Amino acid sequence: MDIVLPCLDEAAALPWVLDRIPPQARAIVVDNGSRDGSAQLARDRGALVVECGRRGYGAACHAGLEAATAEFVMFCDCDASLDPAVATQFVAALEAGADLVVGRRVPAERGAWSLSSRFANRELARRVRARTGLSLRDIGPVRAARRAPLLALPIADRRSGYPVETVLRAVQAGWAVQELDVAYLPRAGRSKVTGTLRGTVQAVRDMSAVLAS
Repeated sequence: MDIVLPCLDEAAALPWVLDRIPPQARAIVVDNGSRDGSAQLARDRGALVVECGRRGYGAACHAGLEAATAEFVMFCDCDASLDPAVATQFVAALEAGADLVVGRRVPAERGAWSLSSRFANRELARRVRARTGLSLRDIGPVRAARRAPLLALPIADRRSGYPVETVLRAVQAGWAVQELDVAYLPRAGRSKVTGTLRGTVQAVRDMSAVLAS
């Protein structure tokens, strides 16, 4: 399995994240313009580093997907809020018949998930349920699928709407979608997106645009 880790200034978190990569998996760190040495740190720890000049979460995810070569690909934040060791559970679900496996974040301790981000995600999940008929409770950053079919999905968003569009395109393609609980930990450092009110608003706008299209 390849684990795609979109990265923007995550030097504080990368050692922990890369140490948690399962032995049978490969880390693909997609550097999205870091200035804190994240890319070199990842290389020094044996990760494949992909430089993505186009800013945006979706752009980084797609660059990592294109660089992947394994049958299974998982996407995971590399800010230490999510443990990439859950990849083994996601692969098991895919091998058991799921086409797309998405993670439902369950806060491991108080303060792990900001209220603004949590409430916004709850509303987005409700809208995705209404649109698709799925029983998803989270539209989060950890998900897995087989590489070739995922590449074939016409996912156009290159910003924060990428996870929502992935789910919508999967449903349109008739995929079996499964949700697994994953522990959500306090991130290392300050979030550039949903950890701030401005970032949360922008993410909601991006995802809402995808839902409206």
